[in-house]
Amino acid sequence: MKNFHHEGGCPVRDVLARLGDKWTLLVLITLKVNGTMRFGDILKTIGDISQRMLTVTLRHLETDGLVERTVFPEVPPKVEYGLTENGYSLMPHIEALVDWAQEHKEEILARRGLVDK
Repeated sequence: MKNFHHEGGCPVRDVLARLGDKWTLLVLITLKVNGTMRFGDILKTIGDISQRMLTVTLRHLETDGLVERTVFPEVPPKVEYGLTENGYSLMPHIEALVDWAQEHKEEILARRGLVDK
């Protein structure tokens, strides 16, 4: 039997914890759909994310190698964010999940009692 205990640094747990937070998938999808973006544009596109949470999310994604941060030597400094090769390789899986969610959204909401059948 394969186990997924936290002890021993389960990679499945670690990756899913990062991808399963509130903002990560939205940031990745935003960068996939819009291409390279500046911080303020990402903030406007998502809308209800705080500057602090966007900063934390982008740092985590950069640390994990899914997003790259490019700083241009200008005054004031210009910073852009874009998906890395690893980030792009993850996108078909995220897009499949988004497609599944859109296909089953009404049924799920109805079962939750949020939508009339």
